Amino acid sequence: MIRLPHLAAFLALLPLAPLSAAQSKKGPPNVVLVYADDMGWGDLGVQNPESKIPTPNLDRLASEGLRCTDAHSSSGICTPSRFALLTGTHHWRRFHGIANVFGPSVFREGDVTMASMLKARGYDTACIGKWHLGWDWNAVKREGAKPVKGKGFAPGDFDWEKSIPDGPTAWGFDYYFGDDVPNFPPYTWLENDRVVTAPTLPLKVDPKPAEGSAESRPGPMAEGWRQDMVMPRLTARVEQWLKEDARKQTPFFLYFPWTSPHAPITPAVEFKGSTEAGGYGDFLHQSDAHLGRVLKALREQGLADNTIVIFTADNGPEHYAYPRTRDFGHRSTGPLRGLKRDIFEGGHRVPFLVRWPGVIEAGRVSDGLVGQVDLFRTIAAVCGAEVPDGAAVDSVDQLAVWQGKEESPRTFHIHNTYKDRWAVRRGDWLYVNAKDGAHSRVPEWYRKAEGFGANPLDGMLFNLGEDLGQRINVLAEHGDVADTLRALLESERARK
Repeated sequence: MIRLPHLAAFLALLPLAPLSAAQSKKGPPNVVLVYADDMGWGDLGVQNPESKIPTPNLDRLASEGLRCTDAHSSSGICTPSRFALLTGTHHWRRFHGIANVFGPSVFREGDVTMASMLKARGYDTACIGKWHLGWDWNAVKREGAKPVKGKGFAPGDFDWEKSIPDGPTAWGFDYYFGDDVPNFPPYTWLENDRVVTAPTLPLKVDPKPAEGSAESRPGPMAEGWRQDMVMPRLTARVEQWLKEDARKQTPFFLYFPWTSPHAPITPAVEFKGSTEAGGYGDFLHQSDAHLGRVLKALREQGLADNTIVIFTADNGPEHYAYPRTRDFGHRSTGPLRGLKRDIFEGGHRVPFLVRWPGVIEAGRVSDGLVGQVDLFRTIAAVCGAEVPDGAAVDSVDQLAVWQGKEESPRTFHIHNTYKDRWAVRRGDWLYVNAKDGAHSRVPEWYRKAEGFGANPLDGMLFNLGEDLGQRINVLAEHGDVADTLRALLESERARK
């Protein structure tokens, strides 16, 4: 995070990006970034005609703005994608895994986040939802406290009255409210750098998930904590924040990272049975309704016309998506191969919608290559903020694409989840440096149904223009293409 005292004053003098006359009169646009958790490309109704999940609010958002069909997160798992989204720098330049239970922050001195950039530009900034980028929990851990196998830390292992450093408010956000990670302790609400209610009990899973496992790690829990109350409470806090008088006086950046449809899959009572895709479908249907509440709040507060709303997701769906295809006939990844954790397309090609009234043409669809890392420089261009030297090294400004003036300036993209498996994409060609792009276990019945055979070669090459489902490995026929992409991958990984 940049800590130079003169940075805010310097950025405040920078001109705004060129906009229409009408937009210029409105002043700098607000930015609302909604980030779904473990949502598949094919879960978006407007993107998958065979979807069994109603997503009317997302579909409406797409009809009112831009839908990018070839957009990618940096990783196939949570923490790395969130780091890349907020910094404009691929996670793999620093780390690959997630911030574990009571783990430290992944940020370090000198990092610039989208929030810190916009805060320096004069924006109010807030994060309401899932953080999953670490805190300095050691600062509140009592001396000698150690987790017990199978039980985790005890509630008394922490001094809950203390400030918890190195969380969202240390990295550019004026305000934070959330539960950090829905299936990690502590199971309580955090506001800014403190817990709202001290955890006094060990974890008790309530209610039972509607699909799959709770996946909840053991640890301290506040009395009365329920997994199905998380998304409703977060959305209510977003509505409340948008209604505060300051929203009409100062431009704002609101980052709303959902805890859904990530496990535990716990739809509220009124949404149970509302879809033909089981508990997951009901949970995502509920999440879509929560988005509708946020969009309604923007309209009711007179903020919608000067607010950019961006919707995307951190990675593909969890492994429960395989039985979902068999049991409910719903394909969360649509035509794509792979799920969360994989470097196949289904692991990181995600929904991507942008609405900006008066600037982005309604109902436009782009098949240009887009990375979530590109949001950093694009939003900087929109808001007239300077990107400091050494920041957002992987980000590409896509503002002209949003405005419909040119094709995507992104010429290639690196796909990675874990350190040993990589993929590189340029044009229609995608090279995988391993025998298999899957990390999540693929059931044998699914492999047979999809016709996925064993790969005898040391790598994989696909022409996505002809084979979006990545079924035909053409490495043997196009070794020269693979060599070129392999060299590009090695060169890019070596770049600092």
